[in-house]
Amino acid sequence: MNEDQTSQNRLLVEEVEETEQVNGTTILDHQPPSPGLMRPWQWWMLVSLNIAFLLIGECSAVILSRFYYERGGTSKWVAALLQTAAFPVIYIAFFFFFPSPKKLPAALDRPSIPTLSLIYFLLGSLLASNSMLFSIGLRFIPVSTFSLISGTQLAFNAIFSFFINSQKFTPWIINSLVLLTLSASLVAVNSDSVEHEGVSKGEYALGFICTLAGSAGYSLLLCLMQFSFEKVLKKETFSVIRDMQIYTSLVATFISKGGLFASGEWRGLKDEMESFKEGRVVYIMTLVGASLANQVQFIGILGLIFVVSSLFSNVITALAYPLIPVAAVLIYHETMNGAKVVAMLLGIWGTASYLFQHYLDGKEVVRLREMSSNDESAP
Repeated sequence: MNEDQTSQNRLLVEEVEETEQVNGTTILDHQPPSPGLMRPWQWWMLVSLNIAFLLIGECSAVILSRFYYERGGTSKWVAALLQTAAFPVIYIAFFFFFPSPKKLPAALDRPSIPTLSLIYFLLGSLLASNSMLFSIGLRFIPVSTFSLISGTQLAFNAIFSFFINSQKFTPWIINSLVLLTLSASLVAVNSDSVEHEGVSKGEYALGFICTLAGSAGYSLLLCLMQFSFEKVLKKETFSVIRDMQIYTSLVATFISKGGLFASGEWRGLKDEMESFKEGRVVYIMTLVGASLANQVQFIGILGLIFVVSSLFSNVITALAYPLIPVAAVLIYHETMNGAKVVAMLLGIWGTASYLFQHYLDGKEVVRLREMSSNDESAP
């Protein structure tokens, strides 16, 4: 094979890698790294631990946040604060579970502090807005419905990636968009969902719209993070991804705290704690548990990116969408009528279609890399 063909293969590899986007934290590496100095069983144990962190954290965060409302909690700003307030846990987990990253050459130093500060502030503000939208959604709609609507994040991610990250629409992506849209639409017109105690049809509609808007906003946030990594930071090491998560959470936490005091909701927190149906101790444990659960989820995401790949982290994150409705039925005894079951099946089908496209992208990258490697080794 001649040099022109070799160069063409390399360009194809770069093109496939650039168009491959994920709806998790970011793309770190498209090839699963080797376990390195760890023994195989140690590597698998670490992978399994992070999978457990991600799934348990994501499910627990939603369940506990809903429990806060179910047992007498009323502050939407508190519920929003729970999603980011425990961000220092990520630093603690990083030092305990992961080795220190290697120092990068001086040529790869970060952008200026004002530039980084602006990025963190803008993304953190968007994160705070999404947290508030999700807290309103959980306030007025059941957990199973909330999870089914949240599954539309994949569809919004594909749309925003098309405009921001130049991702191409493929038949599998289009199929995913249609199925996830049908799933959300089926939940929207499902009148049985409005039988949730103490929630009017108007409040249910508000919860639905806020959850849908939060899903769109979160997908936009991820695409803008990806854009920042590619165009501004120009590197995607574990430490950069970790710092992005921590500093945006810091900004979001300050904004949520500001909203809590500006709205005056902080004045009613003492009475809220006293009137909590399960008592003061359970009230505090619920808030602490929900905060930690959100960060446990983030630890699992970052851990899987670090020890496997971001695509694998994305796959495991998507697995939680069908698990949360099942958990809601078991814990809150929510009704899973025929419409919700069909919506869940459509959501699973749409998620599988979306992930299958990323599987095909990964195979194409590996194939082209092998071709390029063979061309280079050929005499």
